[in-house]
Amino acid sequence: MAKIGNIDVGDFPLLLAPMEDVSDPPFRALCKEQGADVVYTEFISSEGLIRDAAKSTMKLDIYEKERPVGIQIFGANLESMLQSVEIVEKSGPDIIDINFGCPVKKVVSKGAGAGILKDIDLMVSLTEAMVKHTNLPVTVKTRLGWDNDSIKIVEVAERLQDVGCKAISIHGRTRVQMYKGEANWAPIAEVKNNSRMHIPVFGNGDVDTPERAVEMRDKFGLDGAMIGRASIGYPWFFREVKHFFETGEHLPPPNMLERLDAARRHLQMAIDWKGEKLGVFETRRHYTNYFKGIPHFKEHRMKMVTSDDAADVFAAFDEVERDFSDFQFA
Repeated sequence: MAKIGNIDVGDFPLLLAPMEDVSDPPFRALCKEQGADVVYTEFISSEGLIRDAAKSTMKLDIYEKERPVGIQIFGANLESMLQSVEIVEKSGPDIIDINFGCPVKKVVSKGAGAGILKDIDLMVSLTEAMVKHTNLPVTVKTRLGWDNDSIKIVEVAERLQDVGCKAISIHGRTRVQMYKGEANWAPIAEVKNNSRMHIPVFGNGDVDTPERAVEMRDKFGLDGAMIGRASIGYPWFFREVKHFFETGEHLPPPNMLERLDAARRHLQMAIDWKGEKLGVFETRRHYTNYFKGIPHFKEHRMKMVTSDDAADVFAAFDEVERDFSDFQFA
């Protein structure tokens, strides 16, 4: 049984990764319904929080049905990070997660996210200060290193644990790799197999089939899997992995009516939470996977991803139900 601090998260938990403009409350709710054990918010700028920037503070919204839920923050300035911890605490999360892994240039250029992998001492001191500043469990998400010549993740993970980090999620790529090539889980297994490590070690990167999740658990011996891109537009991935764990068999994919119900609910929850304009815009990236594999679907998909009017998108869903309700997904 894996535990983050005093929080039981189950035997080989599946965690929804923090993803910008993806891991919002509507999508987290859908993933939770489908078996996600722990969900994380989109990553939130510490500088944005202390400036009370609307986009940052909005991301603090969490709901009881999501628990356990972690709020993830990023930054490289100690004072700003500590102030942001105080702001985050008021939202009542179960976990505070620090992003030391985002490879995006605008984050890295400020020394935050994966940029901090160039300064491991700062990474450790920031973590230690945040641990001391809150009673909530602090976790870390990071990468193997900056590049292949600077992979010291076994040492880094041990140092983070020693200053009070309660769990670590490791993406099996370096910052230089971005999302290219294959994720390398072997160094993550080295972290787990370090006899001095006693906190959960979660793997991230390329967990895109139930078989890969089993491999991460059984071959590499990790404590859980953090799921990112495989869940976008496909919250059923969590239930499919769990079914495969239990039976060794693949669960049939959701049928068209299940997909339409999820898409409609997703869009409506997004509109209710962030308004029609943003709600319509930020759910577009999910529709390709919601309806993946349907032949001659381009016209319907274009209506979904080009309209700024929610009524038009809902009408497109109705057309799909009319034209493809009997379609069988492979």
